[in-house]
Amino acid sequence: MTHFTAPLVALALLAACTASQPATRAATPIGPPPLAEPDKDGRCWAREITPAVYDQVMGELQVVQAEIAEDGTVIRPPIYRKAPVARVVTPRGELKFEAPCGYQMTPDFVASTQRALAARGYFSGNVTGEIDAPTTAAIRKFQKERGLESGQMSLETARSLGLVAIDRTNL
Repeated sequence: MTHFTAPLVALALLAACTASQPATRAATPIGPPPLAEPDKDGRCWAREITPAVYDQVMGELQVVQAEIAEDGTVIRPPIYRKAPVARVVTPRGELKFEAPCGYQMTPDFVASTQRALAARGYFSGNVTGEIDAPTTAAIRKFQKERGLESGQMSLETARSLGLVAIDRTNL
């Protein structure tokens, strides 16, 4: 084996080992939330999946080991135990709410969002014009106090921050 093939073989073995490893947890999305696209009516909707929450509770009493002969004599006595069982505390859900459209989420709009949240004490990061982790956290905190647990900005939030025009013709 030449000195070039040994690293390639090691790399191939490593790739084979890591590819067969089962995933232990769901993938965490990286980066900003997806931008809302307009529907046929020109309105945009944000969608966020809330994962189910499970708790471990003790299940019913189960026979773990027992062996009885055909004539009814006990060969191995039963052993009983309770095993933990997963119980759904909060079912999986989906939030869907009206949001500013993706084309509206310009760097200037995001910077105005950051300044508006900072003026209200929710954002203390640098005004970057990007939906970064501190901006998402500030949006989530602001909206959570108003009953919406999401880091994606709702249209109602944008309006309450004075960032989106309100159509007053139907008021």
